[in-house]
Amino acid sequence: MADPIQFSGVFPPIKSGVTGASGLSGAGQAGGAPKVEGKDFKSVLVDSLNEVNRLQTEADQGVQKLMTGESKNVAEVFAAVNKAGIAFDLLMEVRNKLTDAYQEIQQMRI
Repeated sequence: MADPIQFSGVFPPIKSGVTGASGLSGAGQAGGAPKVEGKDFKSVLVDSLNEVNRLQTEADQGVQKLMTGESKNVAEVFAAVNKAGIAFDLLMEVRNKLTDAYQEIQQMRI
C-alpha cells in the first residue's frame, strides 16, 4: 500500500488505513463521512473577503480623517492604504487562480 500523501502544513495528512468494504477509510460506514477539523474553503474565502473589505474601509476612513483635519498622522494613513492595497492584490491573485482552475476543469475530457 502507498504511503500517506502529505502537504507540509497545508492540509492534514491523508491516512492510508482501509477499513470499509468499499475501500474508503471511514466513508461509507454507518457513521457517515468522517469529521474534519478546521474551516472549509468557503468559510476561509468569505472570511478573507470580509477582512479585505474591513481593511479598505479603515483606509478610506483614515483618508477622510486626514483630509478633514481630524488626523495629522500621515504615516499611519499611508500604512493603512498600503496594507489594504496589498490585501486586495492578494485577493485578486486568488481569484485569478480560481478562475484558471475552473477553466482548466471545464476543458477536461471525461
